Amino acid sequence: MHKITLIKGDGIGPEITDATIQVIEATGVQIDWEEVPVGENAVEKYHTPLPEVALESILRNKVALKGPTTTPFGGDYSVEITWGGNGKKGVRKYPSISVALRNELDLYCNVREIKNYPGVESKYQNIDIVFFRENTEDLYAGKEHMVVDGVAESLKIITEKATRRVAKFAAEYAVKNNRKTLTVVHKANIMKKTDGLFLEVAQDEIGKYPSLEVNDRVVDNMCMQLVQKPEQYDCLVLPNLYGDVLSDLGAGLIGGLGVAPGANIGDNAAEFEAIHGSAPKYTGLNRANPMALLLSGVMMLKHIGEVEAAQKIEKALTIVLQDKSKITVDLGGTAGTKEMGQAIAEVVATL
Repeated sequence: MHKITLIKGDGIGPEITDATIQVIEATGVQIDWEEVPVGENAVEKYHTPLPEVALESILRNKVALKGPTTTPFGGDYSVEITWGGNGKKGVRKYPSISVALRNELDLYCNVREIKNYPGVESKYQNIDIVFFRENTEDLYAGKEHMVVDGVAESLKIITEKATRRVAKFAAEYAVKNNRKTLTVVHKANIMKKTDGLFLEVAQDEIGKYPSLEVNDRVVDNMCMQLVQKPEQYDCLVLPNLYGDVLSDLGAGLIGGLGVAPGANIGDNAAEFEAIHGSAPKYTGLNRANPMALLLSGVMMLKHIGEVEAAQKIEKALTIVLQDKSKITVDLGGTAGTKEMGQAIAEVVATL
């Protein structure tokens, strides 16, 4: 029996989470879901979108499955944390729930597996790239302020410690999954200190794994390469901001954010989530595509050692994607969220 923290999230979150749970449970894997409130549904009771009970649950269970949560644009919105777990002290403010979770639980590596699935329309084929994004620093450290009226300043932070551990994680993942090449993405030709440090440390760490080829690309050139010949790339390791932007670009290569899974992993916990937003205008309409969260669930099952169950879901998904009557409108089909989840679960049960 696996005990896993469950965060259904905002907007379409509960709908795609329910569909995902139905499919996972069809595999026969025994999971005790501990549901905790995070997002808009937590504010009324806890006066914060990320209450301590959620953080404590994830840290205790070591694994969480998370639906999308809403992040307002601009303004003074922030997630304020005073939780004392993980050795944290004082008041911390973060620009979003996702950033708060990653930093409070030290989930230092964001992993996004980007690959084609039969039946999902895409301009590209033969894509199978894994993005490893450093999750805790860079411009996402949130060290910004107004210098004077009309002038804002943001501090870019890159450290050897954070770079080395994300590079090590990426290298170990690559070796374990029979990957051959790790590309370090940077802008060290201009940001010689910050990105220069990231490049130097990442190359040094990956160089400790003789089965891997390590190379590098300047970030703007990497964008062009991903558009021109993405099939030539295997694994990419990137600082926080570049990783955020380029992994979304990667999702666009295979059909969009709705078909791309994600995970945030640290030494003490791991959280698996869809990388798209909460799409509040579609709440309750039974139209949302559950594929991204379902594939995040596949990553979660592999993480907890339930590889056979994960493979069953991937196989079932591939089968169902061929039938337009069983997939959602954004995938070219005619089914609703519930119907797509039910169809995949039924196929899983036969495998």
